Amino acid sequence: MSYVHLIVEFAPRLALVRLNRPAARNALSHALMRELTACARALAERTDIDAVILTGDAVCFTAGADLKDAAAWADESLSTVARREVAGTGFRMCKAWEELPQITIVAIEGYAIGGGLALALACDWRVMADDAFVSLPEIALGIPLTWGTIPRLVNLLGPARAKRATILCERFGAAEALAMGLVDYTAPKGEALATARELAARTLAMPAAAVRMSKESVNAAALALNHVSGYMAHDQIALASASPEARAARAAALKNRK
Repeated sequence: MSYVHLIVEFAPRLALVRLNRPAARNALSHALMRELTACARALAERTDIDAVILTGDAVCFTAGADLKDAAAWADESLSTVARREVAGTGFRMCKAWEELPQITIVAIEGYAIGGGLALALACDWRVMADDAFVSLPEIALGIPLTWGTIPRLVNLLGPARAKRATILCERFGAAEALAMGLVDYTAPKGEALATARELAARTLAMPAAAVRMSKESVNAAALALNHVSGYMAHDQIALASASPEARAARAAALKNRK
């Protein structure tokens, strides 16, 4: 399968997936999210691949959801069904990566913001360069944090810290993110991918079938109730993004990015 916004490389039992929209800071456009979903679904069928690394570039993992595309969430010219379809793109992407049977490792340089961190949280392990940061600014943009991210945050951080990350939109550097459990490993600047490769190699040294069985068992226990708190994400984001305050917040954010 060929991609426009992804670079996919293969080595024995390992796939490396790179986000490739450098001019847009790897922002998650709908086209990129659909490619990420298709890529995950294709990899899920590969019995010859036992670990997957997902990364961006030296500048960043991703700046999050592309706000230019996000306007479709509140496009009143679209039908309700069409708006729900657009709003659910990120949810489906994260779900596809979460459901991969292989071990998934995210290597973060620079930053992972909003939807970028949401995508990273859907994977098994996160490696973060020690000068990088992560944040979830959705509420500051007038929209709730969706894509199934809140239950994943609660699983990792507990309720109070999940509220800090979600409601206060706090920015966390590598050391604090590691201490909180938001990421699993840190690495020197420029070495996040190398550390991810080392983790993949350690994983690949284990019996493949037992690794897959164990991941499935852990996820079954940890994620059993996630759908209960996430299934209304499509409607929450479509409703909230149409509000005047959300429109104003997005317009201000786009202006600041220019």
